[in-house]
Amino acid sequence: MPVTVEPCLFVVFGGTGDLMSRKLLPALYHLGERGAVHRDCIIVGVGRSADLSDDDFRRQTQEALREAGLDPGNSQAWCGRCVHYRSIHDGRVEQYRTLKAELEALEREHGLPGNRVFYLALPPQAFPATLTGLGESGLNRSAGWTRVVVEKPFGHDVESARQLNDLVHAYFEERQIYRIDHYLGKETVQNLMVFRFANPIFEALWNRDRVDHVQITVAEDLGIEGRAGYYEQAGALRDMVQNHLSQVLCHIAMEVPAAFDAQSVRDEKAKVMRSLAPVDPRDVVRGQYTRGAVADTGIPGYREEPGVRSNSATETFVAMRLQVENWRWKGVPFYLRTGKRLPRRVSRIFVTFKSAPVSLFQPFTSSLAPNVLAITLQPDEGFDLRFEVKQPGQPLGIGTQQLHFRYADAFSPLPDGYETLLLDILGGDQTLFVRADWVEASWERYHAALDAPPPLEFYEAGTWGPHGADLLLRQDGRAWLPL
Repeated sequence: MPVTVEPCLFVVFGGTGDLMSRKLLPALYHLGERGAVHRDCIIVGVGRSADLSDDDFRRQTQEALREAGLDPGNSQAWCGRCVHYRSIHDGRVEQYRTLKAELEALEREHGLPGNRVFYLALPPQAFPATLTGLGESGLNRSAGWTRVVVEKPFGHDVESARQLNDLVHAYFEERQIYRIDHYLGKETVQNLMVFRFANPIFEALWNRDRVDHVQITVAEDLGIEGRAGYYEQAGALRDMVQNHLSQVLCHIAMEVPAAFDAQSVRDEKAKVMRSLAPVDPRDVVRGQYTRGAVADTGIPGYREEPGVRSNSATETFVAMRLQVENWRWKGVPFYLRTGKRLPRRVSRIFVTFKSAPVSLFQPFTSSLAPNVLAITLQPDEGFDLRFEVKQPGQPLGIGTQQLHFRYADAFSPLPDGYETLLLDILGGDQTLFVRADWVEASWERYHAALDAPPPLEFYEAGTWGPHGADLLLRQDGRAWLPL
């Protein structure tokens, strides 16, 4: 069914920041141009600067849209109609009360029914004060619906996640809270449920009897890109594994939901996370990149990056072995891997099926490759199924071929992940958003690896990580599949 988006105020705290200019504004503009959101949806950027006028902010908005490659004429008209700026100065509760009066005036001016989205495009340390300001000023209540969007990371560990959940629940109900993970907006991630549950040929094989193991890799060729202040506190495990990779794992491992609605889907993902055995630090490899080259470009080591401590023990790479202790997956290892300054940017899932118990073809080949389903999340979204075939001629030869599907071949253009997620927020669909119990369960499962991390290993920038990552699979008689 098409999403129905009612007129609303879309209020972005951190309205002059990088996330707003690079992601949110282009996504909101595209949604408006497609008619996916109501023409009367008004965007309000909120920041600390008291000297920035509406016209100044609109000029900044137009520049951001121009840099995103959008038509300057159309974007100028859109900004003039939809975009406003308001300041909260020093962020005291009194300033939020003033903001409340200003937002109500905008609603009267534009004839809006009181529907509001508050998007916290802010550093995590600013979440508590902003949530408190919204709640204590009464901005958490309105004549229509109110929704609050919180970017990752949601907490730093299990205790901070619980405290943040308690705080946001003091002012908002769970149905109003959208903990956003942009990774879940990717078309291929969303299609995992359709792929599994609409195609019984695969679902019948999706269990410990037929699957040998699962590999999930999210590789980045970039470094920390000036985010040393954040990354030094986070590292790869907090930045990527606890949220992005764990969400992908849940899509792969979840049971069939009772219905295709937000509550049922999120129930099944929470069950996976509760079934995940706590991670043993001995099953974790931590790495940090040193000097090297990516795409023939010289790269400094992580400790040489601006703002990074010269003796930093922060990991830029993590590989780990996980076990889902339930009926479907008992005994099937899930291998997760992510890192910065790897040879290229790619995100891929490999589901490797068990080989035939007896090979009829031993006289002709020493080994047969197992069937593998490869699911590419980026950059070339699609699916590949690898299987064995007879090669033409004599004597008998066997080789691996593959069936492949690419989204770009069938659907163009693909919507940006933020467009998908913003439309769901505006339409009130929480299916792709993280629930409180999932967040806390995820932090609990990784607690031991965070509390007592294994020793740091080093890898050269432009390689696929430290040697220990290969040993992790070699101990099980397996290897990372080529990306």
